[in-house]
Amino acid sequence: MTTPRFRLTDSTLRDGSHAIAHRFTVDEVRKVVAALDVAGVPVIEVSHGDGLGGSSFNYGFSATDEMDLVRVAAETATRAKIAVLMLPGIGIKEDLHRAREAGASVARIATHCTEADISAQHIALAKELGMEAVGFLMMAHMIAPEELVEQAKLMESYGADCVYVVDSAGAMTIDDARRRVAALKAGLSCEVGIHAHNNLSLAVANSLGALEEGVDQVDGCTTGLGAGAGNCPTEILVAACERSGIPTGVDPLAVMDAAEEVVRPIKPVQGVIDRDGLLLGYAGVYGSFLLHSKRAAERYGVDAKDILLELGRRKVVGGQEDMIIDVAVELQRKAAEAAAR
Repeated sequence: MTTPRFRLTDSTLRDGSHAIAHRFTVDEVRKVVAALDVAGVPVIEVSHGDGLGGSSFNYGFSATDEMDLVRVAAETATRAKIAVLMLPGIGIKEDLHRAREAGASVARIATHCTEADISAQHIALAKELGMEAVGFLMMAHMIAPEELVEQAKLMESYGADCVYVVDSAGAMTIDDARRRVAALKAGLSCEVGIHAHNNLSLAVANSLGALEEGVDQVDGCTTGLGAGAGNCPTEILVAACERSGIPTGVDPLAVMDAAEEVVRPIKPVQGVIDRDGLLLGYAGVYGSFLLHSKRAAERYGVDAKDILLELGRRKVVGGQEDMIIDVAVELQRKAAEAAAR
């Protein structure tokens, strides 16, 4: 069998958690992991959408304890490694210990693209626990490639085995993705990955562009199920790679079956990049803000579009979800003042 050009990580059971308000069940996780494992997907990520410890009032409560989901994923997989995401400040070291005990072997440590320095202890702990450590530089469109390299070097110096360019807002063009991946490939000794969202309908194209620049790891979500307008669809990425002569190590027909028969029934209506999803990419706003913004818009009688555009103007990032309510209240007040004139 031809050696895969890159390693694929499927994030359906983590990033897709956003799309279903963190309601994954043990049975759904078991079925998804089994199908992806049979298809040959080498890494499957499982945790709350906002990472370990994310089940909370701020980020949304999980229907099932994420450690139960990680445990059943690890018990089900026969070949795939189980990964978890951890955001310093949301997850704590005990969460990573518990995830390791539950069977996770890959820890993806995520920070805002300018805050790599807060990942040092978490990457070190992952390595101490015998886990593969992956650095995740979120909202990577917000800084220049040269600046991103400096942040990536910090994660590498802490022991990261791979550092990812993460297009959290789906705001990158193909050129944006290529330049950032190329810069990291030139500046790092460790592996480089890309995590693409589909707000501008460029997730597959950006991933293929990254592969042309030599990226080592690529993320997808089966059926694209993920935050905001969704992620790079795993089954489409695999099919496009196979058509392009890029070996993936994943059975394209089996992963199509996983998408259609196992994942799609979980959320049958999805995959349409509507105005709100497109606005996330256009405004450069974090994908997980979409559902919160829609709820705030309904609660305060304002337009979700105006909330998203204002969040983009303020350059709000992950961890500042409280600003969604602040913006909605301010828009409501301005509308009331305008009506009273």
